[in-house]
Amino acid sequence: MQTNLSFQTAALAMLSLLTACGGGHKEAGYSNEPQPYPVLTLKTSETTLHMDYPATVRGQQNIEIRPKVDGYVAQILVDEGATVKKGQLLFKINAPQYEQEVLTAQAAIKSAEAAVNTARMQVRKVTPLVKKEIVSNYELEAAELALQAREAELAQAKASLQNARVNLGYTTIYSPADGVIGTLPYKIGSLVAPASAQPLTILADIANVHVYFSFTEKQLLDLAGTDANVPLDTKLKQLPPVQLVLANGNEYTEKGKVETTGGLINNGTGAISMRAVFPNKAGLIRSGSSATVRIVQPVSNAIIAPAKATYELQGKKFVYAIDSAGTAHSREISVSDRSSGDSYIVSNGLLAGDKIVSDGIGSLKDGTKIKPVAAAAPVAAADPGKTAASPGLKSGATAAQ
Repeated sequence: MQTNLSFQTAALAMLSLLTACGGGHKEAGYSNEPQPYPVLTLKTSETTLHMDYPATVRGQQNIEIRPKVDGYVAQILVDEGATVKKGQLLFKINAPQYEQEVLTAQAAIKSAEAAVNTARMQVRKVTPLVKKEIVSNYELEAAELALQAREAELAQAKASLQNARVNLGYTTIYSPADGVIGTLPYKIGSLVAPASAQPLTILADIANVHVYFSFTEKQLLDLAGTDANVPLDTKLKQLPPVQLVLANGNEYTEKGKVETTGGLINNGTGAISMRAVFPNKAGLIRSGSSATVRIVQPVSNAIIAPAKATYELQGKKFVYAIDSAGTAHSREISVSDRSSGDSYIVSNGLLAGDKIVSDGIGSLKDGTKIKPVAAAAPVAAADPGKTAASPGLKSGATAAQ
């Protein structure tokens, strides 16, 4: 009897322990109740799509300043990086041989002038004698020919003087245009010549800068369209002004214009070179710098999904769509090649009114029942291009709510 009583007591104790353990699991959160997840209801909106292209900057002109005569650098009248004006004196070359040539030519002119005067006197002397038939006409013709020869020698001497002065003028080098001075590889006393390996300097005319970037063949065809009656140059002129993002990430204040396109597609890269022109009156942009050309394309009736609401599997992109019963279903979507800030423009797979999980999708599985919680819409950039984190959306444009 005591044995049965002990067994019953032990059984009751075990049952109480199991009951207590079961209650503990419930308190610890092991129930099958749906967990809360933020959910967005998608709708169409107006936005802008930023297409960025790495670019290099070149000045409107990069002019090599080279000496035209042999000599030694006598003076350097500018410094590296200095801004100069057209006609400003840059260098002086010490070449005394050209000064000597000028003096020699001047002396030759005086000698030629004296010879011309002597020949003219001979003509004046012979002319009346011929009229009086004292001497033959042959003497007059000979005197006139001698005068022509002396005049030719005078003209040649004057040409030699002009050439000597031109060569002497090459010893002073002036700026051919407005621009910025590059490096100065030669110092005072250096021997320079027209065939020297390096120029005296390179003058960069950066009043306007040319920015070179590349389109893929597909992008060029999309730009050209299917209308063969409209030239590509005309289509380029119809493009909106483009923006320039500098190396520090800031957007340049002046807008540029796409001007020209290359005639050949690179077989290795499949890209074609493009050029945009930007005004640079303040000289902020320097030749040789790197930048990014940004083409802003407006998009209407866009479905926009946050990037953190998507995941990739085998090269495809998916979201978790929520049905009316609150069940999450994995759905494949197609997005544009370029993102809009930290969001994607959805081209296929979602419609306005669809609900998707906007965050925390790493813990979800297909068919999981959730507790939807209304999520805030993605924050749009106040000014496209100025906010590096999310430059794509227009102010006030909401992708979903």
